[in-house]
Amino acid sequence: MGALPLKGNLGMQATLLEQAPPHQLVELLLPHLWASIAEEAGAPSNICVDAALALRHAFGQYGIRSELQPVDLNIRNQEGGEEVFRTSEQSWSADGMVFHGHCLLVLPDSQRMVDATVEQFAQIATLEQGPLIGRTAASEEIGPGELMPPHSQFLVQRGDLLLRYTVLDEPLASLLRDDQSYVSRHVAEHRRAGINLASLMLLALRDPEVIGRARQAPYPRLRALLRVVADADHQVDAARDFRFRLPDATGQEQWLRLDEIPLPPTTPAAYPLY
Repeated sequence: MGALPLKGNLGMQATLLEQAPPHQLVELLLPHLWASIAEEAGAPSNICVDAALALRHAFGQYGIRSELQPVDLNIRNQEGGEEVFRTSEQSWSADGMVFHGHCLLVLPDSQRMVDATVEQFAQIATLEQGPLIGRTAASEEIGPGELMPPHSQFLVQRGDLLLRYTVLDEPLASLLRDDQSYVSRHVAEHRRAGINLASLMLLALRDPEVIGRARQAPYPRLRALLRVVADADHQVDAARDFRFRLPDATGQEQWLRLDEIPLPPTTPAAYPLY
Protein backbone atom coordinates (compact mmCIF):
# COMPACT_ATOMS: atom_id res chain seq x y z
CA MET A 1 0.00 0.00 0.00
CA GLY A 2 1.26 3.46 -0.87
CA ALA A 3 2.06 6.23 1.58
CA LEU A 4 -1.11 7.40 3.34
CA PRO A 5 -1.70 10.68 5.21
CA LEU A 6 -2.63 8.85 8.40
CA LYS A 7 -1.50 9.21 12.00
CA GLY A 8 -2.35 7.57 15.30
CA ASN A 9 -3.36 3.90 15.19
CA LEU A 10 -1.85 3.16 11.79
CA GLY A 11 -2.36 -0.58 12.16
CA MET A 12 -6.13 -0.29 12.59
CA GLN A 13 -6.48 2.31 9.85
CA ALA A 14 -4.39 0.29 7.39
CA THR A 15 -6.43 -2.83 8.18
CA LEU A 16 -9.67 -0.99 7.48
CA LEU A 17 -8.32 0.41 4.22
CA GLU A 18 -7.17 -3.02 3.11
CA GLN A 19 -10.11 -5.13 4.26
CA ALA A 20 -13.28 -3.13 4.91
CA PRO A 21 -15.99 -3.82 2.29
CA PRO A 22 -17.15 -0.85 0.20
CA HIS A 23 -20.41 -0.34 2.11
CA GLN A 24 -18.53 -0.09 5.43
CA LEU A 25 -15.32 1.65 4.41
CA VAL A 26 -16.37 5.24 5.09
CA GLU A 27 -18.38 4.54 8.23
CA LEU A 28 -15.57 2.56 9.86
CA LEU A 29 -12.54 4.60 8.85
CA LEU A 30 -13.80 8.16 9.38
CA PRO A 31 -14.17 7.88 13.20
CA HIS A 32 -10.68 6.34 13.46
CA LEU A 33 -9.24 9.26 11.50
CA TRP A 34 -10.98 11.70 13.83
CA ALA A 35 -9.57 9.87 16.88
CA SER A 36 -6.05 10.06 15.46
CA ILE A 37 -6.31 13.81 14.93
CA ALA A 38 -7.93 14.41 18.34
CA GLU A 39 -5.18 12.45 20.06
CA GLU A 40 -2.55 14.80 18.63
CA ALA A 41 -4.56 17.98 19.22
CA GLY A 42 -5.66 17.13 22.76
CA ALA A 43 -9.23 16.36 23.78
CA PRO A 44 -11.69 19.27 23.41
CA SER A 45 -13.78 20.41 26.38
CA ASN A 46 -17.05 18.87 25.20
CA ILE A 47 -15.31 15.89 23.67
CA CYS A 48 -18.31 13.75 22.69
CA VAL A 49 -20.32 16.71 21.34
CA ASP A 50 -17.35 18.17 19.45
CA ALA A 51 -16.47 14.78 17.98
CA ALA A 52 -20.02 14.03 16.90
CA LEU A 53 -20.47 17.45 15.28
CA ALA A 54 -17.15 17.34 13.41
CA LEU A 55 -17.96 13.84 12.15
CA ARG A 56 -21.47 14.97 11.25
CA HIS A 57 -20.05 17.64 8.96
CA ALA A 58 -17.56 15.16 7.50
CA PHE A 59 -20.26 12.59 6.71
CA GLY A 60 -22.41 15.41 5.36
CA GLN A 61 -19.74 16.27 2.77
CA TYR A 62 -20.33 12.80 1.31
CA GLY A 63 -24.12 13.25 1.39
CA ILE A 64 -24.53 10.93 4.39
CA ARG A 65 -27.12 11.81 7.01
CA SER A 66 -26.12 11.55 10.67
CA GLU A 67 -27.70 12.77 13.91
CA LEU A 68 -26.60 13.34 17.49
CA GLN A 69 -28.31 11.19 20.10
CA PRO A 70 -27.73 11.54 23.87
CA VAL A 71 -27.32 8.32 25.83
CA ASP A 72 -26.73 7.01 29.30
CA LEU A 73 -23.72 4.67 29.34
CA ASN A 74 -23.37 1.91 31.90
CA ILE A 75 -20.14 -0.14 31.94
CA ARG A 76 -19.98 -3.45 33.79
CA ASN A 77 -17.34 -6.08 34.29
CA GLN A 78 -18.70 -9.19 32.63
CA GLU A 79 -17.10 -11.62 35.07
CA GLY A 80 -18.72 -10.30 38.23
CA GLY A 81 -21.37 -8.03 36.79
CA GLU A 82 -19.92 -5.19 38.84
CA GLU A 83 -20.71 -1.68 37.64
CA VAL A 84 -17.42 0.10 36.96
CA PHE A 85 -18.78 3.30 35.39
CA ARG A 86 -22.02 5.10 34.72
CA THR A 87 -22.56 8.50 33.12
CA SER A 88 -24.13 11.16 35.29
CA GLU A 89 -27.43 12.83 34.44
CA GLN A 90 -27.26 14.71 31.12
CA SER A 91 -27.06 18.47 31.53
CA TRP A 92 -25.40 21.65 30.29
CA SER A 93 -23.63 24.13 32.52
CA ALA A 94 -25.45 27.32 33.46
CA ASP A 95 -23.79 29.24 30.62
CA GLY A 96 -24.62 26.46 28.14
CA MET A 97 -20.99 25.91 27.21
CA VAL A 98 -20.09 22.61 28.92
CA PHE A 99 -22.00 19.37 28.37
CA HIS A 100 -22.15 16.84 31.21
CA GLY A 101 -23.11 13.42 29.91
CA HIS A 102 -22.50 11.40 26.78
CA CYS A 103 -23.78 11.31 23.20
CA LEU A 104 -23.41 9.24 20.06
CA LEU A 105 -23.55 9.96 16.37
CA VAL A 106 -26.17 7.80 14.67
CA LEU A 107 -26.31 7.03 10.94
CA PRO A 108 -30.02 6.27 10.53
CA ASP A 109 -29.94 5.12 6.91
CA SER A 110 -27.47 2.33 7.68
CA GLN A 111 -28.71 1.83 11.28
CA ARG A 112 -25.21 2.28 12.62
CA MET A 113 -23.95 4.14 15.67
CA VAL A 114 -20.56 5.80 16.26
CA ASP A 115 -19.11 6.39 19.71
CA ALA A 116 -15.96 8.18 18.63
CA THR A 117 -14.97 9.11 22.18
CA VAL A 118 -15.61 5.86 24.04
CA GLU A 119 -11.94 5.82 25.07
CA GLN A 120 -12.42 8.94 27.19
CA PHE A 121 -13.50 6.41 29.84
CA ALA A 122 -10.40 5.00 31.53
CA GLN A 123 -11.80 1.46 31.81
CA ILE A 124 -12.16 1.26 28.03
CA ALA A 125 -9.07 3.26 27.05
CA THR A 126 -6.76 0.55 28.39
CA LEU A 127 -8.08 -1.84 25.71
CA GLU A 128 -6.72 0.46 22.96
CA GLN A 129 -9.31 -0.54 20.36
CA GLY A 130 -10.27 2.97 19.25
CA PRO A 131 -13.75 4.31 18.48
CA LEU A 132 -16.76 2.03 18.77
CA ILE A 133 -18.80 1.60 15.59
CA GLY A 134 -21.67 -0.86 15.49
CA ARG A 135 -25.25 -1.59 14.60
CA THR A 136 -28.04 0.10 16.55
CA ALA A 137 -29.55 -3.18 17.69
CA ALA A 138 -32.12 -1.46 19.87
CA SER A 139 -34.69 -3.39 21.87
CA GLU A 140 -37.49 -1.84 19.78
CA GLU A 141 -37.76 -2.46 16.06
CA ILE A 142 -36.67 0.54 14.02
CA GLY A 143 -36.74 0.90 10.28
CA PRO A 144 -34.11 2.36 7.92
CA GLY A 145 -33.88 6.11 8.34
CA GLU A 146 -35.40 6.10 11.83
CA LEU A 147 -33.65 7.18 15.00
CA MET A 148 -33.62 4.97 18.06
CA PRO A 149 -36.63 5.83 20.25
CA PRO A 150 -36.17 7.09 23.82
CA HIS A 151 -35.47 4.42 26.45
CA SER A 152 -34.32 1.85 23.86
CA GLN A 153 -31.18 -0.03 24.85
CA PHE A 154 -28.41 -1.94 23.15
CA LEU A 155 -25.41 -3.84 24.47
CA VAL A 156 -21.84 -3.89 23.18
CA GLN A 157 -19.03 -6.10 24.42
CA ARG A 158 -15.51 -4.67 24.48
CA GLY A 159 -12.85 -6.88 26.00
CA ASP A 160 -14.19 -8.14 29.35
CA LEU A 161 -16.51 -5.15 29.66
CA LEU A 162 -20.19 -4.92 28.77
CA LEU A 163 -21.41 -1.51 27.64
CA ARG A 164 -25.12 -0.77 27.96
CA TYR A 165 -26.36 2.30 26.07
CA THR A 166 -29.77 3.74 26.89
CA VAL A 167 -31.23 6.39 24.59
CA LEU A 168 -32.47 9.45 26.50
CA ASP A 169 -35.55 11.59 25.99
CA GLU A 170 -34.04 14.95 25.13
CA PRO A 171 -32.56 15.04 21.60
CA LEU A 172 -29.44 17.11 21.19
CA ALA A 173 -30.77 18.05 17.75
CA SER A 174 -32.77 20.83 19.41
CA LEU A 175 -29.49 22.53 20.26
CA LEU A 176 -28.60 22.77 16.59
CA ARG A 177 -31.39 25.28 16.07
CA ASP A 178 -30.71 27.34 19.20
CA ASP A 179 -28.80 30.49 18.25
CA GLN A 180 -27.37 30.81 21.76
CA SER A 181 -26.25 27.20 22.20
CA TYR A 182 -22.70 25.89 22.34
CA VAL A 183 -23.35 24.17 19.02
CA SER A 184 -24.41 27.36 17.23
CA ARG A 185 -21.54 29.39 18.67
CA HIS A 186 -19.01 26.83 17.42
CA VAL A 187 -20.63 25.82 14.15
CA ALA A 188 -17.82 27.35 12.05
CA GLU A 189 -15.12 25.38 13.89
CA HIS A 190 -17.06 22.11 13.67
CA ARG A 191 -17.81 22.60 9.98
CA ARG A 192 -14.17 23.40 9.20
CA ALA A 193 -13.00 20.38 11.17
CA GLY A 194 -15.48 18.16 9.33
CA ILE A 195 -14.47 19.41 5.89
CA ASN A 196 -10.79 18.84 6.66
CA LEU A 197 -11.56 15.38 8.02
CA ALA A 198 -13.51 14.48 4.88
CA SER A 199 -10.60 15.78 2.78
CA LEU A 200 -8.10 13.64 4.67
CA MET A 201 -10.38 10.67 4.14
CA LEU A 202 -10.44 11.27 0.38
CA LEU A 203 -6.65 11.31 0.28
CA ALA A 204 -6.61 7.91 1.96
CA LEU A 205 -9.36 6.48 -0.27
CA ARG A 206 -7.67 7.51 -3.50
CA ASP A 207 -4.69 5.27 -2.77
CA PRO A 208 -4.33 2.93 -5.80
CA GLU A 209 -4.93 -0.14 -3.64
CA VAL A 210 -8.08 1.31 -2.07
CA ILE A 211 -9.82 3.45 -4.66
CA GLY A 212 -11.37 0.50 -6.49
CA ARG A 213 -13.39 -0.49 -3.42
CA ALA A 214 -14.05 3.13 -2.47
CA ARG A 215 -15.70 3.68 -5.88
CA GLN A 216 -18.15 0.89 -5.02
CA ALA A 217 -19.34 2.64 -1.85
CA PRO A 218 -23.10 3.34 -1.90
CA TYR A 219 -22.64 7.11 -1.74
CA PRO A 220 -22.98 8.94 -5.09
CA ARG A 221 -21.48 12.17 -3.79
CA LEU A 222 -18.40 10.38 -2.45
CA ARG A 223 -17.93 8.62 -5.80
CA ALA A 224 -18.21 11.96 -7.61
CA LEU A 225 -15.62 13.56 -5.33
CA LEU A 226 -13.24 10.63 -5.88
CA ARG A 227 -13.53 11.04 -9.64
CA VAL A 228 -12.68 14.73 -9.41
CA VAL A 229 -9.82 14.60 -6.87
CA ALA A 230 -8.31 11.25 -7.96
CA ASP A 231 -5.16 12.80 -9.44
CA ALA A 232 -5.40 16.37 -8.15
CA ASP A 233 -2.51 17.97 -6.31
CA HIS A 234 -3.26 18.89 -2.72
CA GLN A 235 -1.76 21.09 -0.03
CA VAL A 236 -2.42 22.35 3.47
CA ASP A 237 -2.70 26.13 3.40
CA ALA A 238 -1.59 28.68 5.98
CA ALA A 239 -4.87 28.23 7.87
CA ARG A 240 -4.20 24.45 7.96
CA ASP A 241 -7.09 23.68 5.61
CA PHE A 242 -6.78 20.97 2.96
CA ARG A 243 -7.07 22.28 -0.59
CA PHE A 244 -7.04 20.60 -4.00
CA ARG A 245 -5.69 22.09 -7.25
CA LEU A 246 -8.75 21.93 -9.52
CA PRO A 247 -10.76 24.06 -11.97
CA ASP A 248 -13.35 26.27 -10.34
CA ALA A 249 -16.83 26.97 -11.74
CA THR A 250 -15.29 29.20 -14.45
CA GLY A 251 -12.69 26.61 -15.49
CA GLN A 252 -9.81 28.49 -13.85
CA GLU A 253 -7.50 26.32 -11.78
CA GLN A 254 -7.54 27.25 -8.11
CA TRP A 255 -6.65 25.78 -4.74
CA LEU A 256 -10.15 24.74 -3.63
CA ARG A 257 -11.45 23.51 -0.32
CA LEU A 258 -13.59 20.36 -0.52
CA ASP A 259 -16.88 22.25 -0.19
CA GLU A 260 -15.82 24.60 -3.03
CA ILE A 261 -15.18 21.90 -5.65
CA PRO A 262 -17.68 22.02 -8.55
CA LEU A 263 -19.36 18.67 -9.18
CA PRO A 264 -21.68 17.51 -11.99
CA PRO A 265 -25.21 18.92 -11.60
CA THR A 266 -26.67 15.44 -11.09
CA THR A 267 -24.51 14.89 -7.97
CA PRO A 268 -26.49 14.76 -4.71
CA ALA A 269 -25.87 17.78 -2.51
CA ALA A 270 -23.91 17.64 0.71
CA TYR A 271 -26.28 16.64 3.46
CA PRO A 272 -27.96 19.84 4.69
CA LEU A 273 -26.96 20.73 8.23
CA TYR A 274 -28.45 23.20 10.67
